Amino acid sequence: MLVASVLLAFALTRLVQSPHLTLEITLPGFYFSYPLTLGAAVTLLAAALTATGMDWLIREHPSLDQKSNLEHLMLPTLTTFVAGAPLSLLADRTDWWAGFALSAALLAGVFLAEYIAIDQSAPPYALARAGLTALAYALFLILATSLRFSGARMFVLAPVLFIVAGLISLRVLHLDGADRWDFPWAIGIGLVCAQIGAGLHYWQLTPIQFGVALTGPLYALTMLSSNLAENIPLRRAAPGPALILGLTWISALFLR
Repeated sequence: MLVASVLLAFALTRLVQSPHLTLEITLPGFYFSYPLTLGAAVTLLAAALTATGMDWLIREHPSLDQKSNLEHLMLPTLTTFVAGAPLSLLADRTDWWAGFALSAALLAGVFLAEYIAIDQSAPPYALARAGLTALAYALFLILATSLRFSGARMFVLAPVLFIVAGLISLRVLHLDGADRWDFPWAIGIGLVCAQIGAGLHYWQLTPIQFGVALTGPLYALTMLSSNLAENIPLRRAAPGPALILGLTWISALFLR
């Protein structure tokens, strides 16, 4: 029911045509304009619906007890928010239906995985944890690629990258089962990704190159934080993330 409700909201934006409004802010020496569309409003409402629905789903889980369920709402809400971005950009009917089907699969997968992840003693917990980790990085790749494809301006690009990268790293680091929130690392990783994105904004990169070049630092820095949290010395903890970062950036050079 929850997946169907979110997908229905996305489908309505395809069927209902609405006028585009532009939010304009004029400051001394600066002019900001941001288009307000029905798709953007529905995406925000669908994300809120996802958070509410996920809270309803897991509230009766026998292993939740008195623990906060906030951690289990983050990725489902981000999944809905990120899924709405490419759907609003796809004009071709075939591509849109493919994106619609992929969104359905992602939503069903993240709901199921988060429900399983509540109980760390459950047999499929390791699989759910790996799936959530992979999904988190895939979401960031999709978001960064969509932002580049849409031609988002710097004042939109940098804050979105900072917030989403910080939340994703925060959730991935919390999945290690230590029941800790690494806010300093998450804020630092978000700032690094936003700064790299701001620099790459002026490069002649394709959307997929831009997305891969940003996902590499997010993955590498999150992995480095996890290694250091396990008291691994820096000279042993750093080579793996550095290798991954180098491989992703080299790969980005050959993508088109």
